[in-house]
Amino acid sequence: MKLDFQKDGYLFLTDDTSKLDAQTLFLKTSQNTVYYDSLENKPASISIDTLIAFWGLGTMRVVGVTGTNGKTTVTGAIYSFLLDLGEKPALQGTRGLFAQERRIEEKSMTTPSIFETLHNMKQTLDLGCNYFIMEVSSHAIDQKRIEGLTFALKVHTNVTSDHLDYHGTVEEYRRVKSLFFDDASPKLLNKDDIKHITYNPIGAQSYGVDEPATFKVQAFSLLHGITAGIKHLKEEATFHSPMVGLFNLFNLMAAIGSVQMLTRKSIEEICEVVPYFAGVSGRMEVVSREPLVIVDFAHTDDGMLQVFEAMKDRDISVVFGAGGNRDKSKRPRMGAVAGRYANKIYVTSDNPRDEVPEMILEEILLGLHGKENVTATPDRKLAIKLALEALEKDEVLLILGKGDEDYQEIKGVKHHFDDREVVRELLAMN
Repeated sequence: MKLDFQKDGYLFLTDDTSKLDAQTLFLKTSQNTVYYDSLENKPASISIDTLIAFWGLGTMRVVGVTGTNGKTTVTGAIYSFLLDLGEKPALQGTRGLFAQERRIEEKSMTTPSIFETLHNMKQTLDLGCNYFIMEVSSHAIDQKRIEGLTFALKVHTNVTSDHLDYHGTVEEYRRVKSLFFDDASPKLLNKDDIKHITYNPIGAQSYGVDEPATFKVQAFSLLHGITAGIKHLKEEATFHSPMVGLFNLFNLMAAIGSVQMLTRKSIEEICEVVPYFAGVSGRMEVVSREPLVIVDFAHTDDGMLQVFEAMKDRDISVVFGAGGNRDKSKRPRMGAVAGRYANKIYVTSDNPRDEVPEMILEEILLGLHGKENVTATPDRKLAIKLALEALEKDEVLLILGKGDEDYQEIKGVKHHFDDREVVRELLAMN
């Protein structure tokens, strides 16, 4: 990466010790310090704080959103609302890097290295952006991939159970998530989920549907999208959204509260731009309306539960699987929650990675023991085909797990596969 200055002859910057030479300055981070310390001839280095100051990144208002579910939708909504309110936000997350209403870089990790994040902040600052909105994963918190950043706002969506292959226990997962909220930064917390984390009350506000909160839903309807009346202190407003599901009501409340805390605009003004945000690709994305087919990224039992709850007024048919080389304990729970809500169930491959697909299916099926109308096949396209062929007029088909991913990872190779493309192809053949 080129720098915009030639200080002491250095033209490049890196955080990788294998890429050092006489013209390259080394960025020291918590992740690479152990490698730097092991070098016999230590190169010239620069700290994160020094780089932030030199690049002028302290002028950007950084917003971090963390939670088991909802990070992508909430960050996308905050980005959209700020744009429509005349601000100049940038957005970094699983869908890539966005600024000036266009994608600057393609999809990446939920939270990349601090080096990449700082680079992205610099790029978007140069484009005139004044906000930097980012998804913050539990891995990034634990690995200090957000070190040195000063957050103008930290947002909590929910904390259930995920990434136990990494964290080991639910308690450890919650502890790591809670670390994000242990300082005095301004923070917005989901009051209906707050029991699952600990936090520093200084600077904390809340949003809620059932529980009393700073930003409180007074009444709502989930018919034909989402309509809600909300109250903030003594101010009241109403909004309508084309999005579906109770969990998206929470996501929208998180975004509305965030934008109010950041801009101090009235909630009435913020609610006026809510209808223009229709959600993000692969998150409760309606691929077909007749028949009704929805694709979503839900890949945990809790994520599936929220999707099912959103569509519980309809008869449900579902296609889903579980990723290989990930937390195995959630697989039977995913099966069980599907069995509780869906009339027709098609268990198939997600990203099997290095595992045998049939073994993953067997572990999911443990949660479906004795359940009727269950079909299992490792062929995901076949599973979708069978589900579409059996879909009746008043049913909804939910295809879960991959969202807007356009590949299946098998034995280290990514093969092109997009649930949405498959649905459109199969429907066109009928």
